[in-house]
Amino acid sequence: MSAPARWNLTISRRTDNALHRLLAREGRARRGALSRFVEEAVQARIFEVEAEQAKARNAGVPPEAIEAAVDEALEWARHT
Repeated sequence: MSAPARWNLTISRRTDNALHRLLAREGRARRGALSRFVEEAVQARIFEVEAEQAKARNAGVPPEAIEAAVDEALEWARHT
């Protein structure tokens, strides 16, 4: 794992309070919990944006072509 990056973030007090209450309710009010939460949230948002971009790029592609590409990729992965 590479060295972690350090961020300085500014958020509203309301969001800060809500997040800390959420982490406490989930039993995650320990050291590092905020960093893990932010990392998970950022990863989820990146995945969401990339999925939407992929859907937009493939909007005009016939479903059969997408299914064939997925099948080909799965076949390749199984034999690698």
